[in-house]
Amino acid sequence: MRFFEKNNEVKSDFEILETAKQTIRTEYKCIENLLNFVDEEFVEAVRLLFSCKGRVIVSGIGKSALIGSKIVATLNSTGTPSIFMHAAEAIHGDLGMIQSEDVVICISKSGNTPEIKVLVPLIKAQGNKLIAIVGSESSYLAKSADFRINCFVEKEACPNNLAPTSSTTAQLVMGDALAVCLLYCRNFTAKDFAKYHPGGSLGKRLYLRVGDLYPRNEKPQISPDTSIAESIIEISSKRLGCAVITENEKVAGIITDGDLRRMLNTSATIDTRTQQAKSIMTCNPKCINADAYAVEAFNMMQQFHITQLVVTDSENRYVGIVHIHDLISEGII
Repeated sequence: MRFFEKNNEVKSDFEILETAKQTIRTEYKCIENLLNFVDEEFVEAVRLLFSCKGRVIVSGIGKSALIGSKIVATLNSTGTPSIFMHAAEAIHGDLGMIQSEDVVICISKSGNTPEIKVLVPLIKAQGNKLIAIVGSESSYLAKSADFRINCFVEKEACPNNLAPTSSTTAQLVMGDALAVCLLYCRNFTAKDFAKYHPGGSLGKRLYLRVGDLYPRNEKPQISPDTSIAESIIEISSKRLGCAVITENEKVAGIITDGDLRRMLNTSATIDTRTQQAKSIMTCNPKCINADAYAVEAFNMMQQFHITQLVVTDSENRYVGIVHIHDLISEGII
């Protein structure tokens, strides 16, 4: 058993694990209790934010400021223009970023910090609506706000009940609840989300199209009358495990490695020089349009347990193959 020693106290693995589990239990209980605070005033706050013609200004101090920054990031990425304004900086000049049509959200556990007490009257004097995400309904912030979202927690997960743990988790959860409600009210779709996330693997899942992938591959193509021998050469040389049979550039069928194996298993005598591709091809292969999203190609491959799709253009002409390896290399999977 391993031990950690600090301040002459030795903690066992068991004690450390139990402390971690108790932290999660405490925060879970606090989050579950938030359900009691989602009320009509919460709905009114959502409607105010949804109808806001300006931006949402989120402010806080200390750990609440860090949570505020995360809430701003979530709001911006889901279609609600937002700016973070640190409460301490606000009373030293940053208050000028608030415009007449903006709505302000102030986050505070106590609701009575000196910076908040200075900031709130200034916001009210400018005529901006104020939403409080606050842990005490009897606080100065709660009493001054137009709408209150209660984030009361019974205790912090910190054994000394001092370090902001449960309280900051509660603030973040309520912020997420606001953002998701606004997302729902806006009928915000995956395509909308993609506008704000063009980079990284997430952006690729939402933006990358099949047409961006298939041109990298060679185009295995044969006719119905092509011999099996020539078909095998085409499949091997193009290295995609298949060849597409076309008639007048339209897809008639496909031969895959699997079709060849099944042919060998079921036929005692095969003359690969005379037998034609159409005799073993799979008719109506799975196709996808070049304009489809790459993630749609992945979903089709999963659904039908296949590793490649035939790609067609807007006129249903064969243009290429997209392979599961293309999706893996782009981080779609």
